[in-house]
Amino acid sequence: MNSDELRNKYIEFFVSKGHARITGQSLIPENDPTVLFTTAGMHPLVPYLLGEPHPAGTRLTDYQKCIRTGDIDAVGDPHHLTFFEMLGNWSLGDYFKEDAISMSFEFLTSPKWLGIPVEKLSVTCFAGDDEVPRDEESASVWKRMGIPEDRIFFLGRGDNWWGPAGETGPCGPDTEMFIDTGRDACGDDCRPGCPCGKYFEVWNDVFMQYNKQADGSFVPLERTCVDTGMGIERTVAVLQGKRSVYETEAFTPLISGIERLSGKQYGKDEGDDTSIRIIADHVRTAVFILGDERGVKPSNLGQGYILRRLIRRAVRHGLKLGIDRAFLSELADIVFERYGLPYPELIAAKDFVREELTAEEARFSETLKKGEHEFEKLLPNLKKSKSGVIPGRVAFRLYDTYGFPLEITEELAAEHDLTVDREGFEKSFEKHQELSKKGAEKSFKGGLADHSERTTALHTATHLLHKALRMVLGEHVQQKGSNITTERLRFDFVHPEKMSDEEVRRVEEIVNQQIDRDLPVSMEMMSLDEARAAGALAFFESKYGEQVKVYSIGDFSKEVCGGPHVEHTGQLGRFKITKEQSSSAGVRRIRAVLEDR
Repeated sequence: MNSDELRNKYIEFFVSKGHARITGQSLIPENDPTVLFTTAGMHPLVPYLLGEPHPAGTRLTDYQKCIRTGDIDAVGDPHHLTFFEMLGNWSLGDYFKEDAISMSFEFLTSPKWLGIPVEKLSVTCFAGDDEVPRDEESASVWKRMGIPEDRIFFLGRGDNWWGPAGETGPCGPDTEMFIDTGRDACGDDCRPGCPCGKYFEVWNDVFMQYNKQADGSFVPLERTCVDTGMGIERTVAVLQGKRSVYETEAFTPLISGIERLSGKQYGKDEGDDTSIRIIADHVRTAVFILGDERGVKPSNLGQGYILRRLIRRAVRHGLKLGIDRAFLSELADIVFERYGLPYPELIAAKDFVREELTAEEARFSETLKKGEHEFEKLLPNLKKSKSGVIPGRVAFRLYDTYGFPLEITEELAAEHDLTVDREGFEKSFEKHQELSKKGAEKSFKGGLADHSERTTALHTATHLLHKALRMVLGEHVQQKGSNITTERLRFDFVHPEKMSDEEVRRVEEIVNQQIDRDLPVSMEMMSLDEARAAGALAFFESKYGEQVKVYSIGDFSKEVCGGPHVEHTGQLGRFKITKEQSSSAGVRRIRAVLEDR
C-alpha cells in the first residue's frame, strides 16, 4: 500500500463511521505565536478540543501537513523527517475509549482496510501514578479486541500521556499501537517504544478526560474528547516492510533525481547516503513551506529563517556530493508531481516555489564567497597562533554573521594546516540558542489554547482592521496571516507599497469608529458557498465544502473565521497601530494594540 492509498482508505473508513471530512489547514498556524509551524493534526483543532463548537459537528477526520523543526540536525539518518503527513480522527464530546479503540483495531486489522495480522499488533497504555490511576479501561477494551495480556504494556507519563497544552487545561492518557517488525529483540526488557526498531509505532489515541488545575490536581472532565494521529510515512514504511521511510515512494523519486544530478548511488556509501537523505527531506519540506497557502519566503526571522536553513543545508550537501550548479528547482518538480493531487496549492504556487529556490541558491553562493573572503582576511592572524587551532567563537562568528557553515570553515582550515575548536563552536552555538530561547519565551505568549479576554479582543480587532484596510487601500487587500499575543496583534496583508501616514491614521479612525458604535458580534454556520454569497470574506478556507463559521460585526464586517470573539465592539478599548512595515515582497505587516479607554 502506498501513501495515496493509505490517505484515501483512512478518510473513507472514518467517513463510513460517521465522521465529517474536514480540510487540513496551513503549515503556518494562524493566531498562534507559540510555534512556527503546524506540528500535528490536532494543532489546528485545539480550540474545538477545548470546547468551541466545530461547524462540521462532533466527529471529524482529515489529513494534515506538519513540520517539526527540533530534529533538523538529526535529519540524515534513516528515520528523521522535518515534514510529514498526519492522519487523524476526532471525537468532540461524542465517543470515547471503547469506540475509539475498536475503530482503530478494525482499521488496522480488517482485510478490507490495512489487514495487519493481529498477532503482529502490540499496544501500550498509561501505567498510572500518584495523581491519575492506571488506564485499565483501555487495556480491557484491547483485551476484548483480541490483544493478549502479554502484548499490552503499561508505561508512564513520558510515553502514554498527553497535555495539557499549557500549565492547566484538558489532558489525559493515551494508547499507542505498534507493529512487530519481526526483528530480534534487543534484550529481555525490549518492549514497544524501545529504540532498537523491533516495534514500529503507527498510531496514537489520546483520551482527554482530565482538567489539570492550577494547584496541580486532575479533575475529571464532563466533556471528554478523543484525538488520534497516524503518520503516513512511517505507517507506509511498515506496511511495505521497509526498514526506513526513505525506501518508500515518498522519497525514492527524489533520491533517484539526486543520483542523476550527483552521479552517486544511494546505498553505496553511508556518508553520501546521509547527504542524499538530507537533500531529499529538506527539498520536500522547503517546497511545502513555499507552496503553502500562507507560504513564506526565506528570511532571517521565524518561519523564513527555518526555510533558509533547510535550503542552504540542502545546497551544502549538494556540494558535498559534487553537484556544482543550481539544482533545487529540478528536485522541486519531483515533489510537485508526487504531491500535487492531495495538495493542489503546491501546483498553484509552482512558479513562485521554483523562483524562490533558485534565488536562495544564488544568495547562498554569494554568502559562501563572502565567508571565504572573510576567512582569507582572518587567515594571517589565525596562522600566527602556535596552537594551529581556530577558536570556536571565531568559527561561530563566521557562521552567525555570514551564514558560513562550520564544515566549510573546517575544510578551509585543513587546507592551511589548521583545525577548528569544535567544542568552543558548540558552546557559542548553545549560548546563542539559549538567548534565542529566552527571547522566544518572552515573545511567545498566548496561542490557540489561549482564549483570554485580551487575545479574544485582539482577534476581533483583526476583523475590523481587515475591513478598514480594504476600505482605505482597496479590495486587493487580503489577509496573509496573523499572530496574536496577549499584548498585541500582528496582521499581514497583500499591498504593493508602504502605507502613508494619512492612510494609517484613516484606518485607525475607521476601526475606532466601529468600536465606538458598540456593534454586536454574531455567528452563523453555513456552507462556504453560502458564506461567499452572503458577502463574507474567506481567503483561507475549506476545499471540500464543509460548514464554516461566519462572524458578522454589525453591518460593518462579515468574515469566515474560527473564533474566539467578543460579544460587542464596545469591549475592545482604543485601537492603535504601532508599526507598519514590509513583511515580504507585496506583503505589508501591521502591529497594533488595544489601549484602555
